[in-house]
Amino acid sequence: MKIVTEATTNEGLESLLGQNATLFCMNYIYTGTLVGVDDVQVKLDNAKIVYETGSLDSKDWTDAQSLPNGTWYVRLSSVESYGILK
Repeated sequence: MKIVTEATTNEGLESLLGQNATLFCMNYIYTGTLVGVDDVQVKLDNAKIVYETGSLDSKDWTDAQSLPNGTWYVRLSSVESYGILK
């Protein structure tokens, strides 16, 4: 039997709020400051779409283009993985 001994509320995407997050989605890669998370979508400020990554060890993308107005929403249903690239 497995028993939960500790519940954590600041895990997953919520733990990345306020940080520059990268979302690997079904078709595209998005990056920007994660400023909002709900059950359906996330909100990125200073959002960019990444067309070419280059080396993932590098601090800069080879080709990342700013999205209109700088704020962008991404549906969670399309997100495959996410994190902070340093």
